[in-house]
Amino acid sequence: MPQGQPTSIPDDGLTTRQRRTLPVLAVHTGPGKGKSTAAFGMALRAWNQGWPIGVFQFVKSAKWKVGEEHALKVLGAGDEGGTVAWHKMGEGWSWVQREIAESEDAAREGWEQVKRDLAAETYRFYVLDEFTYPMHWGWIDVDEVLDVLAARPGSQHVVITGRYAPEKLVTAADLVTEMTKVKHPMDAGRKGQRGIEW
Repeated sequence: MPQGQPTSIPDDGLTTRQRRTLPVLAVHTGPGKGKSTAAFGMALRAWNQGWPIGVFQFVKSAKWKVGEEHALKVLGAGDEGGTVAWHKMGEGWSWVQREIAESEDAAREGWEQVKRDLAAETYRFYVLDEFTYPMHWGWIDVDEVLDVLAARPGSQHVVITGRYAPEKLVTAADLVTEMTKVKHPMDAGRKGQRGIEW
């Protein structure tokens, strides 16, 4: 895509302007760091356009302090830009059987809320953070997700993050970025760092 120009023009009967306003389904996947951060960068652009933003975190715990959450909430509460609503569905990573079942229920409830919001056109930009995991684990049906997203009304943009993006999701998406890891401080025994990981 040199200089922001499409490499080909489809014979779809749409004008350039109509194509430019089509809703986008984006997927950020892969084993590398930065999938959520890239999605929140897109949310900043949406905020700048004055669009209402809904962030739905499917794995990160409500107890975790996420820097992007604080920044976007402050921006969303101001006099400029769009509004920002932040929803946390899970209790974070856990391998205790009872807590896994609770996380599954929370993920399903979160998906039901996303479906309601899409139907009502509550937001113009959605971040479904770590949403690939509930699909990968079989908690949420991939075909249902694709059907709901394909039928969403208006021009609601959706970005989904997380490793193990299902192939059907990758195929259906308009924009797919795979983050790969070349090197990470944890490889040298260093733990997550304030201002870098959160």
